[in-house]
Amino acid sequence: MLTQIMIAAEAAVAAAPAAQKSAYGVGPMMSSAFKEGNYLPIATATILALMFFFTLYILVTKLLEQNKVIAQGKSIGAAFWAAPSLKDGASKLGKDSAYRQIVDDGLMAEEQHGKLTNPVDQHDWTVGALTRSQAAINSELGGGLAFLATVGSTAPFIGLFGTVVGILSALVKIGAAGQASIDAVAGPVGEALYMTAFGLLVAVPAVLAFNWLQRRNKAIAEDLASFSTSIYGYMGSGGALRPTVRSAAPARAAKPAAPMAPKA
Repeated sequence: MLTQIMIAAEAAVAAAPAAQKSAYGVGPMMSSAFKEGNYLPIATATILALMFFFTLYILVTKLLEQNKVIAQGKSIGAAFWAAPSLKDGASKLGKDSAYRQIVDDGLMAEEQHGKLTNPVDQHDWTVGALTRSQAAINSELGGGLAFLATVGSTAPFIGLFGTVVGILSALVKIGAAGQASIDAVAGPVGEALYMTAFGLLVAVPAVLAFNWLQRRNKAIAEDLASFSTSIYGYMGSGGALRPTVRSAAPARAAKPAAPMAPKA
């Protein structure tokens, strides 16, 4: 009796993989569409896959750019503002620094104002140059965010389109075969819903990445505007107006321990 139970259990285990193997899924759906020449589902899945890839690419590249600009802002300290001139202070910044670009544009505007033949106020000319410099940096940091917004708003509809196409194809097959049983309907229809799930999988990270990068860009833009205002104050006052940069307080030396009283 025990031997028969063991033989039956081994047979059940051997038959389990064959029973668990399903004819439905993303792989069988794509394979069937390719064999039948129905390239519309394949094109839809390819578009969503490209959207997902470029979303991750933009997220990584923009994070690196933002971290670089943030690090450049943190590197501006007392040494920059204590320089005898803005040119000397700019030399202490990196050549590819966004903050050095603002300083160079401000100095260039100051030099160009003397060459103008029309009476233009120096204040307006300098402020305009600094504003354009900030706008150029912010525009570069915001590159690619429009793509993330487009992916976040269109990917669910592209996935829904793939689902509709899959359901229509399944219904046409069922009508041609003349089989309307629950297994003949539920399998292909459920298979087509993978496209909707794929669309949501692409859209949600794009929306989160867009909001996160946008918030970081806003913080960087505010820091650039503050720095630009300080540069204009420095230029307009001949170096008299400079931000006060507080250095870290030095660590206090430990007090020597009081001598112990001799024991009686």
